[in-house]
Amino acid sequence: MTGIQIIAFDADDTLWVNEPYFQEAEQKFCGLLEDYLPHHSVSQELFRTEMERLPLYGYGVKSVMLSMIETILRVTNNTARPELIQKTIEYGQELLNKPIELLDGVQEVLEALKGKYRLVVATKGDLLDQERKLNKSGLAHYFHHIEIMSDKKEKDYYKLLKHLDCKPENFLMIGNSLKSDVMPVLEIGGHAIHIPYHTTWAHEMVSHEVKGDNFYTFETISDILPKLLS
Repeated sequence: MTGIQIIAFDADDTLWVNEPYFQEAEQKFCGLLEDYLPHHSVSQELFRTEMERLPLYGYGVKSVMLSMIETILRVTNNTARPELIQKTIEYGQELLNKPIELLDGVQEVLEALKGKYRLVVATKGDLLDQERKLNKSGLAHYFHHIEIMSDKKEKDYYKLLKHLDCKPENFLMIGNSLKSDVMPVLEIGGHAIHIPYHTTWAHEMVSHEVKGDNFYTFETISDILPKLLS
């Protein structure tokens, strides 16, 4: 990976725990509606709502909360008790107030790379929520730039690289999502490292094998250091 100048890190499930909290909230939400549908059916209905509303709501906790409320109204045919809506809002507030749990090795990796590369956060989600998580993480001082993106497609990465005044061949993206952190970066000529997380949101799944000369997979974030410091 010669020529790398800027290393961008995804945040959720790359720097800190995120998806397990959402799955926990979804299980509680499915329990709210068990008088109407089985848990797996509620989960399917919620995912359907999330996908339909993604262009309107975007990503993050608030988007999930709104999708949950819409799902309640649809599943109950607008007969839901107010307590169901209130409970859903509480689940969302619990998510927003979750403590930040850094993944193993993250701080050590950032410390080792600091000063050798320009480090960047490139993550998607709700602006206020992602800023809050970054501030609570204690990691903000490692990063030259923070980019909270509405999406992670090729055009979004082009926009980021233009802002950073960086050519694709000098850019490396590190993250847990093949769909968001790897494939679009490879398409524009950048480098990408995939660090799988044990659980992934269904929307981020890809069914085909990803290959490329600029693509690498490591089991943990600590494993990237020999590649980047050699």
